[in-house]
Amino acid sequence: MQQRLLWTIIIVFLASLCFVLGGYWADIYRKMLLVITLCVGFNFLFGVAGQIAFSHIAFYGIGAYSVVIFSSILGWPLPLAIFGAIALCGVIAIIVAFPASRLEGFYLALATLAFAQLFNVVIVQGGDVTGGPQGLSGFGQQDYFGFSFTDQSYTLVIVVLFLGTLLIITRLENSWFGRACRAVHDSPEAAEAMGVDVLFIKVAAFTITSVLAGVAGVAYAFIDNYVNPLVFSLEPMFQLLFMIVLGGIGRTSGAIIGAIVIFLAPEIFEEWVGRHYILGVGVLVVLSILLLPKGVVELFDRLFKTDKLMRKGQK
Repeated sequence: MQQRLLWTIIIVFLASLCFVLGGYWADIYRKMLLVITLCVGFNFLFGVAGQIAFSHIAFYGIGAYSVVIFSSILGWPLPLAIFGAIALCGVIAIIVAFPASRLEGFYLALATLAFAQLFNVVIVQGGDVTGGPQGLSGFGQQDYFGFSFTDQSYTLVIVVLFLGTLLIITRLENSWFGRACRAVHDSPEAAEAMGVDVLFIKVAAFTITSVLAGVAGVAYAFIDNYVNPLVFSLEPMFQLLFMIVLGGIGRTSGAIIGAIVIFLAPEIFEEWVGRHYILGVGVLVVLSILLLPKGVVELFDRLFKTDKLMRKGQK
């Protein structure tokens, strides 16, 4: 009952912000929601499934670039372009997942980092197809299934996307699949001895979270009607890592908190200290690791007893 009330409050609050915020802050709100969506998926892959994969931002870019290329350059109807972009993310994720799932730790990180860098090189050197270093722009207003969305209604679409991703990740965490992911994370050998198909779990976790990142990328493409390589470079990928470390690795609520703090840091502090805000974020992450090993979410657990509420809800 308490969880349903909490979900209702969250949905009403997020939806109401779509009609309260406007202009610059509405744009910030949309982009922050997409970053939180990315962070929630990456937290499941990294914190729950234990895969140190740095390809998440690449699939975000694949979703964004492919939907633009399919709809604007190839002339596909937008619903078909969206489906094609998501399917492409799924196919590439499976292709990458099978060899990557046989790697662990440092080697997995290097392999997925190389894939992310390869994607960035492809879109920079892609010529007219990808727009090169300047990216693609001017591909028109977004129309979904015959409906033209205004800024407010498109913000609502992104809210629905975020809530849908959050629901999927929450259900996965609380299902047999989530328990299998944790078992593989803790000890692949022990999990396999108990009958868990380790290869399937790794491939599935990687593919699901990568596709969710691709869906977020599709939504991102139409926020400014502009995509460029900088958004999908390695720096944003490491920011995602800092977000879940700051918030709390393996905790969805921690990923959300960490994403909000780090994403809003430039908006709050850059006007006062300029680019030095990056140093402040670095110090904050280090202090979090030293003083709060479980992340900033640990403070919320102490104040609001959210950890007990979560465990009660799982029962």
